[in-house]
Amino acid sequence: MRRPAADTASLRPNELEAVYAISKVVSEAENIDAAMDEITGLTRAVFIFDSAVLYRRQTGPEPLEPLFARVVGRGRSAPTDLVWGEVAANRVLETGETFVREPSVRRGTDRLDQHFYLALPMVAGGKTNGVLVFIRFGGPAYTGEQVNLAAFIATHVSQLFERQLLVERVANLEAERRLARLQDEFIAMVSHELLTPLGFIKGYTTTLLRRDTAWDENTLREFLNIIDEETDRLSELIENLLDSSRLQSGTLHIELKPVALGDLLGDILNRTQTRYNTLRISSESPEADLYVRVDAKRFSQVFDNLVANAVKYAPNSELRIRAGKQGGEAEVRLSDDGPGIPEEHLPHLFKRFYRVPERAAGVRGTGLGLFICEQLIQAHGGTIGVESKPGNGTTFIIRLPLADPAEEKGATPHA
Repeated sequence: MRRPAADTASLRPNELEAVYAISKVVSEAENIDAAMDEITGLTRAVFIFDSAVLYRRQTGPEPLEPLFARVVGRGRSAPTDLVWGEVAANRVLETGETFVREPSVRRGTDRLDQHFYLALPMVAGGKTNGVLVFIRFGGPAYTGEQVNLAAFIATHVSQLFERQLLVERVANLEAERRLARLQDEFIAMVSHELLTPLGFIKGYTTTLLRRDTAWDENTLREFLNIIDEETDRLSELIENLLDSSRLQSGTLHIELKPVALGDLLGDILNRTQTRYNTLRISSESPEADLYVRVDAKRFSQVFDNLVANAVKYAPNSELRIRAGKQGGEAEVRLSDDGPGIPEEHLPHLFKRFYRVPERAAGVRGTGLGLFICEQLIQAHGGTIGVESKPGNGTTFIIRLPLADPAEEKGATPHA
């Protein structure tokens, strides 16, 4: 059946009012689900139907995707057992025309098995990109006036549908542009970070290989120390990139074991003090029976990242480490007396590749350290947060679930 030309002369006053109200909903709509809820109610007041479904065309083995569906009449007690008009919708997609199906009713047939379909094309950009289907269970048959009214309603829903497609298209384009920009920024940043240590390594190695100069022992040691430090820096960068990828894909292996938090922090602090021999650190150890379930290597990695962060952004500051039990959890606080972080940056600190613009100048880094910290702590079932104010330093707070020191010491692997 071809879609009839809409004729306002055939509409009753209440139907005209309903169509006008629907057009107003469409013009003010911000959300297609909320708008369709309103349109369903307005339509039901002037047009009999038991269920309605809005489909959109999609590529793939299933050509139809339901965007909206409601049961408002017969069948509300068992909506999962009802058909939703896919056959009628597919017919409209094939022909681009309104389709009406009125079954031959046999006496004794359940009304829910008598499907009277009215399917109308949703036209967007000159193409049939969707279908609006009305279903009556057990009749009555659709009259010409009702089909005409449904055509008006479908015209307005098409406008809503087209706007939704446009919004999605704009959002997709924006997402693609944002992704392309992030990829470009990532490549530029990582390239710079990798080339810097490579430049040092190459430069000093080439210098040492010169045959026209004899280097004294002190100079040789200085150059080799620089090469050694930059090699470690390069390894750290690559490992951070790999860890970031593994965390994103969920393939990073973690073994959780009950560990005395005080002993673990003691080992970490000893190693930290050896690495940063001029760094001032004060600490308060937790009680001896405070146990947490952690992967010691990965927890140490978190701590190393936080300390390295403080050394870079709060140079010459004393670090204060406090650990104890807080509200049924183990809590570790690491504080510095650095310049602090403006409040607007705090919600973004743990995002991948994020760096505070004012603090990034002149400081080497990829913006992966805090992202890795958060992901690792979450993998331990804990949380990490930050408190900071400009001029008052920064405090990172780690909270971890407590462990029973008497529980079996067997490893619990996590991917």
